Amino acid sequence: MTRTAQSGEFLSIGRFGRLAGLSIGALRHYDELGLLHPVQVDPETGYRRYAREQLEAARAIARLRDLEVPLEEIRELLGTDDPDERRRRLAVHRSRLEARLNRLIRVLHVIRQLSEGREPLMTSDTAGATAGAEAAAPPTIDALGLDADAHRALGKALYNQVWTLLESANRTPEQVDEMLYACHASAYHWSKGGGTVANRARSEWQIARVYSTLGRGEPALWHARRCLELAEGAVAAGVADDWDVPAALEGLARAQAVAGDHAAAAITRARARDSLAGIGDPEDRELIEQDLASAPV
Repeated sequence: MTRTAQSGEFLSIGRFGRLAGLSIGALRHYDELGLLHPVQVDPETGYRRYAREQLEAARAIARLRDLEVPLEEIRELLGTDDPDERRRRLAVHRSRLEARLNRLIRVLHVIRQLSEGREPLMTSDTAGATAGAEAAAPPTIDALGLDADAHRALGKALYNQVWTLLESANRTPEQVDEMLYACHASAYHWSKGGGTVANRARSEWQIARVYSTLGRGEPALWHARRCLELAEGAVAAGVADDWDVPAALEGLARAQAVAGDHAAAAITRARARDSLAGIGDPEDRELIEQDLASAPV
């Protein structure tokens, strides 16, 4: 069967699918959804046929699906000729992916801590208690009525809450406020909880990440620079993990990109990649590689 317009050719669903990179099942599904109709359906056999001119749209659908863009969003993207609207919708999808990535990074961190025995799987009221005079000594209470253990518990809880909010793709203005308050409060409580300078660097890293996620370049830069300063101090003091400085460099590169200093971001990103060789644990190295890959360029 031939077609008189333009290419003069109909394509069977199988051939069209091979050229477009879509399965027959996917093409049938997109037809049912009204996303991509064939130009002809045989009334007797039900065979679908497509025009070559439809390949561009079909390949765009295949690419967007590979990028995990929802079908309804694909419909809207293909239905508008406004490049600004397309960019806006793709930016929304990017935010969803970043939120999912943030969650996976936190999950991997917790799993690593559990698998290496750095954190208990289950806790009890008696966990961590020690015998003797030290156990009986009263804790030091500060002006807020909190001892170091209470500060650490609050710092950890707030840190985790910030990650929960970072994982949200559709934060309300109130949740943005909460995330900002919580990341600073977490840093404060960690600083009072008897932690090391490495703990302080990690707090600054999270604050910088929050501001970078919100597109706030100036405060992101300030806290990222402070993070790197503290991480390098932790190395000098012998209390840093081998990933602290690479993570700090990743955070600084991200903040520089958000602030619009792309030349500096490229230099810092290269330093971060070079520093990955010093990380012994492949999982730690992979986490920072993923962060580098997700950062704005």
